[in-house]
Amino acid sequence: MVTMRDVAALAGVSITTVSHVINETRPVAGDTRERVQKAIDETGYTGDAIARSLVMGGTKSLGLAVSLVSHPYFAELIAAIESEATRNGYSLVLIDTRDTPESEQTAVRMLRSRRVDGLLLTPSAGAGGSLVLPELKKLNIPTVLVDRLTVAKDIDQVGPENVQATSGLVKHLAELGHRRIGIVCGQVGVATTEERILGYRLGLGRAGLKWDEALVSQSGWLAPLLDQEDPATAVVAADHLVTVGMLHEARARGLKLGTDLAVVAYDEVEWATLIEPPLTTLAQPVEEIGRTAVKLLLSRIADPQRAPETIRLAPSLRHRQSCGC
Repeated sequence: MVTMRDVAALAGVSITTVSHVINETRPVAGDTRERVQKAIDETGYTGDAIARSLVMGGTKSLGLAVSLVSHPYFAELIAAIESEATRNGYSLVLIDTRDTPESEQTAVRMLRSRRVDGLLLTPSAGAGGSLVLPELKKLNIPTVLVDRLTVAKDIDQVGPENVQATSGLVKHLAELGHRRIGIVCGQVGVATTEERILGYRLGLGRAGLKWDEALVSQSGWLAPLLDQEDPATAVVAADHLVTVGMLHEARARGLKLGTDLAVVAYDEVEWATLIEPPLTTLAQPVEEIGRTAVKLLLSRIADPQRAPETIRLAPSLRHRQSCGC
């Protein structure tokens, strides 16, 4: 293994100087820094992250605990988080929570064992957060919740605005004359699902329409809304995966979007303009959510005593023709 002593010998400087260059603990003359960096490049020296963390009081790494299988949207979110972390000189350690409370707890403890400087967490479905959040708060681990937020005021969190945005989709459909507007949701117990249902209900009220539980499908399937004596004529898809299932069902029944069935979706999809008619969606500011989460976490690491923040970022409407316009 290449050591700091090897780098120092090749560069013709002391080990202390190499340490200052690597850890940026003291200014080093430009030509000396260049010699050290050249020696590092030639030897492939990587250093000892664990030893450095003991000296510096941190590992310059952030942990991200998120489900890698539950939603395609998370791939874009992870990319944004990693980009912002790298830009600030941090590496990202990613562990899959499998979207279960037990796996989530294991994932968070594994990240803690790696001595990450802070944690980014997308809580699992149901009561998953209750298994880890009290523990993280008790240990004063810098933590930011991402995407799926809570009503807690004592933790940093950033995610999409769901209630007013979904209400706006319902309002749009009602203004087009629809009176039987349904919603199809995916995972039960997920904060984003509950908030979008709340937004749907708020939208009905604002449009003067009555709440009808028969028009809410939490199974992820469109069929229950269509197999009624008085079926839905317009539907809100609560997320990306639900949208895909709805389109398959509509096609199987020979329904034309925008004519036989008006459809709007929360979550932009890359193929939204490739289907006929193009799909009306709400596009989440995924990159902004990821970057903001990292900035919040670094602020928490730098100032553990600052007041916690909850940041909601509004999605933008991509108005196309599947709604019937």
